[in-house]
Amino acid sequence: MGLLRLLVLAVLASEPGVARGAETVGNSSEGLLEFSVGKFRYFKLNRPSPEDAILRHISSNASFLIFQIHSQYQNTTISFTKTILHNTSGTGTDKGLVFILRPEQSMCTWHLETLDAEPVQNVAIPLSYSERDPVPGGCNLEFDLDIDPNIYLEYNFFETTIKFAPANLGYARGTNPLPCDIGTGRDSRWRLLYDVYQYFLPENDLSQEGLLKHLQRMAEVPQVKASAIKVVTLTANDKPSVSFSSLRGQGVIYNVIVRDPLLNTSAAYVPVHTYACHFEAKEGNCSSLGRISTKVFFTLFALLGLFICFFGHRFWKTELFFIGFIFTGFFFYIPVTRLTLLTYDVRLILTAVTGSLGGILLVAAWWRFGILLICMLCVGLELGFLISSVMFFALLGNLKIFQDDGVFWVTFSCIAVIIPVVFMGCLRILSILTCGFVGSYSVVLAFDSYLYTSLSYVTLNVLKRALHKDFHRAFTNVPFQTNDFIILAVWGMLAVSGVTLQMRRERGQPFFPAHPYKLWKRERERRVTNILDPSYHIPPLRERLYCRLTQIKEFFRKEQPAGERTPLLL
Repeated sequence: MGLLRLLVLAVLASEPGVARGAETVGNSSEGLLEFSVGKFRYFKLNRPSPEDAILRHISSNASFLIFQIHSQYQNTTISFTKTILHNTSGTGTDKGLVFILRPEQSMCTWHLETLDAEPVQNVAIPLSYSERDPVPGGCNLEFDLDIDPNIYLEYNFFETTIKFAPANLGYARGTNPLPCDIGTGRDSRWRLLYDVYQYFLPENDLSQEGLLKHLQRMAEVPQVKASAIKVVTLTANDKPSVSFSSLRGQGVIYNVIVRDPLLNTSAAYVPVHTYACHFEAKEGNCSSLGRISTKVFFTLFALLGLFICFFGHRFWKTELFFIGFIFTGFFFYIPVTRLTLLTYDVRLILTAVTGSLGGILLVAAWWRFGILLICMLCVGLELGFLISSVMFFALLGNLKIFQDDGVFWVTFSCIAVIIPVVFMGCLRILSILTCGFVGSYSVVLAFDSYLYTSLSYVTLNVLKRALHKDFHRAFTNVPFQTNDFIILAVWGMLAVSGVTLQMRRERGQPFFPAHPYKLWKRERERRVTNILDPSYHIPPLRERLYCRLTQIKEFFRKEQPAGERTPLLL
C-alpha cells in the first residue's frame, strides 16, 4: 500500500497543471488534498478517514514552506509522515509545520487527521518564503519540533499568554542553517525583531465561519499589518512571551511577525486564536456569558444605581448605603478571593451580604455622628476611583512604566484622592456628580451580564490587578465596536440626565439634610416637655406592643357560638 501511494505521488508530481484555488471543498484524485501556495482551502476531516495533503509546482525561489491548518475548537493533527511522532507533528486548533526544501524539490506532502468523534471543519494554507526571509521558530529549544513556527497560547480568567520559539536567519536550499547561539553580532539571529499583533473578532460572534474567515487576514505578513493592531515589538534579547488581559467570550487572534531589519524581509508565524472560554463545557461555556448569580446580582445593583443616578442626593441615606455597599463589597471580595477556595457563587453572596452591612454601617454612622466630611470623602473617593479607572483604561494602562505595581497603585490612588480634594469647596456638586456617573455605570455592568461590552473592563481590569499578582505584565487592549459605542452613549446620556435633573431639583434647597440624631433628640425632648403635643399622650412602646399582640390574639381566637349551653332541669 505504501508503494502504491509513492507511485501515485510520483505520477501527480509529473503531471502538468495547477492545483485548485482557495476555498475549494472536497478531495482530489486518489484521496489527496491538493493545495496551492498562498491560497486557502476549506475541507472537513473525519476520524475514520485521515487525509494526505499535497503541494505541487513549488517555485525554485522558495527556500522553505509553512503549512498551517486551523479549526475553531476541535483538535487536528498535522504530521510530516503517517507515523505520528512528537517531534514531527503538531496537534491543536492552530498548527503548522516548516518544510525545508531540498534542491530541485517541487512537491511536498503532509498527513492530516483528527481524533475527534465529530467531523472537523478546517481551513489550511501553504506559504512559501525565500532564502532572505527569516525562519520562524528556527532556533527552537523549548518545544518539540526542531523548527517550530507555532504560537503556544495559555489562558485563565485573568490573562492570556502567548509563547513562541525564536527565529533564525534564512538560508538557501541545500545549505546548513546558521548557528543560533554562536555570536550576537549583526550577522546572527540576534538582529531579528518580533512584532506582536492582536486582532479582535466581531463582538458576540462565536460562529465557525466568522473565525475561519478572519483567520485568513492573519496568516500572511501584508494582511496582518493591514488588519491587526501592533501591540509590542520584542528584540532577540527579550523573552519570547507576551501576556494580554483575558476577554471571556470575545474572539481574539494573535500573530507574530519576525523582521530582519538588515535585509528588510519578514515572515509570519502561525496565527493562534482564543475565546478565553470552553465551547464544550457544561457550565460557563462560551455561549453563556454570565452565571445566573451574576445576572441577579448586577441587575439588582443596576436598579439601585439607576435610582441613585436620578434621585440619589435627595435621598441622602440611600446614596450613603450605595456608596458603603460598593466600598465594603470591593475591599471584601479581594481578600476572600485571594485567601480562600470558595466557589464564585458563595463569594458573590458573601460580598453582597458584607456590602449591605457596610452600607448600613455608613448610614448609621451618619445618623449618629453626622460628620459630613467623612461621608463626602467616601463619596468623592468613589467618583475618583471611577475616573482613575477610566484614565488607565483609555490612556495609561499599556504604558511600560505602569507595569510596576508600586508605580501603578500610587498613581491610581493619587488620581482617586485628588477628586474629593478638588471638590471640597462644593460638596453638593460632588455628591450629584457621583450619583450621576457611578449610578449610571452600574447599568453598564448589568449590560455586560447579558451582552458583551468592553466598557465593563474599565473597573474589571483594576479588580484583576488587585487579585492576580502577574496581571501587571498583561496588555489590556479591548475591542471597541458597535455595542460599545451604543452602551457608551447610554452611559453618557444617563449620567448627564441624572446630573442635570438633580441640579435643577436641588436649586434653592438645603445643601445637605440636618444631623438626624440631633433632630431625633430635639423631637424627643419636645414631646416630653410639651403636654399639649398629641404625641405626649401616646402610651409607652411596651404598652403599645402588648396592645398590638392582644389584638392579634383576638383575631385568631375562635368565636364562641351564642345560645344556651346548659341542659334544662326537669
